[in-house]
Amino acid sequence: METLVKPLQTLIEKFRSLDGVGKKSAMRMAFSVLDMDNSEVYDFAQAILDAKTQIGLCSICQNLSSEEVCPICQSITRDHSIVCVVEDYQAVIAFEKVKEFKGVYHVLHGTISPMKSIGPDKLKIKELLARISTEEIKEVIVATNYTVEGEATAMYLSKILKPLDIKVTRLANGLPVGSDLEYADEVTLYRALLGRRDI
Repeated sequence: METLVKPLQTLIEKFRSLDGVGKKSAMRMAFSVLDMDNSEVYDFAQAILDAKTQIGLCSICQNLSSEEVCPICQSITRDHSIVCVVEDYQAVIAFEKVKEFKGVYHVLHGTISPMKSIGPDKLKIKELLARISTEEIKEVIVATNYTVEGEATAMYLSKILKPLDIKVTRLANGLPVGSDLEYADEVTLYRALLGRRDI
């Protein structure tokens, strides 16, 4: 890397700092930027700034949104009595690809993880409880990943939601232990929705 000019080296390092981007990929992306004309570079940089400044969280479900309330929560065709609780917004995207889930979502923004000092208070759980107190929610589908942290979060949610007289179910069928929902195919996710069970 010492042979690279400083601005290029800095650009590569910035790309490498992105999750899942290795050294070779970072170099390819940096050289792609150099091959762009100035207007393309401006548009690229502006898209990054717009994404960072114009995207916030939906005030209801905590999913990414460019408005106060996201399109899913605004939709009158969705069943607002069924809430699918997921770890992150990538899981929402995965479920929406299935095109079979007609309910709405709630994004926790993580899982309970004592090893990482992440307790329930650091997740969007109080926002979920606020929804339950103001909306007519009949079922909460806990769709956290089948990891140790995901299971701990599912058990915690079940424990605090059951006394509220709400049906709490967990995805089943076809999701292997230790897998992430965002990598599951549409058929597997659909079967998991159909085969959900009480917890």
